Amino acid sequence: MRELARRISAARRLTIVTGAGVSAASGVPTFRGPQGLWKSFRPEDLATPGAFARDPQLVWEWYDWRRKLIDGCQPNAAHHAIAAWSRRPGFALVTQNVDGLHERAGTQHVVRYHGSIWNLRCATPCEAGSREWEDRTVPLPCVPPRCPHCGGLARPGVVWFGEGIPEEAARAAQAATACDVFLSVGTSSVVYPAAGLLVEAKRHGAFTAEINPESTAAAGIVDVAIAMTAEDALPQLHRFVESE
Repeated sequence: MRELARRISAARRLTIVTGAGVSAASGVPTFRGPQGLWKSFRPEDLATPGAFARDPQLVWEWYDWRRKLIDGCQPNAAHHAIAAWSRRPGFALVTQNVDGLHERAGTQHVVRYHGSIWNLRCATPCEAGSREWEDRTVPLPCVPPRCPHCGGLARPGVVWFGEGIPEEAARAAQAATACDVFLSVGTSSVVYPAAGLLVEAKRHGAFTAEINPESTAAAGIVDVAIAMTAEDALPQLHRFVESE
């Protein structure tokens, strides 16, 4: 922890990648494991273009439930520690989370790698509806919601399994791998292409670290692996950085 704090303190460019583990303490269910189940469905069976094509009502019931759950959650100590670091020059956050809790904590320079659950876009898409719009209405007045431009079905502004990362987010994340310190927090390191960002940062010569309560595929290649939850580790790490 002390070594990582020294590295962060001296870094001109700090990049952090976060996953579901950062939001778990806020009450947001992780995508994997029993707690991720909803009405006996696995997220992997709902968050796909095919699932939406077969049953948009079912998919939107799940997203409406998630939106209501997330609306009652608050940023935790991990979010606030990252928000504090985001005010320094050369900072970038690449988050796989779609819950928006980083932004609510005040984090700057956020790359939404997998989109936002609060954004919608036309599923067709029509020309006007191809641009996402934010809708924080909870619960949604109409499920499934409709595109305000053409009246067709709207879809969540998130990246589903089998879809590519939005071009702008992919470019920003790739640029952020050219850093001095790369910190992976609360992520399983199994979902690509996000999992490959750490490898790319290491190739650029970054000091790499992982914070996760359980060992992941990245644990064997990082310079430092800290087996702690994000909400316990990051506030401690922040205090060490402040004391440097």
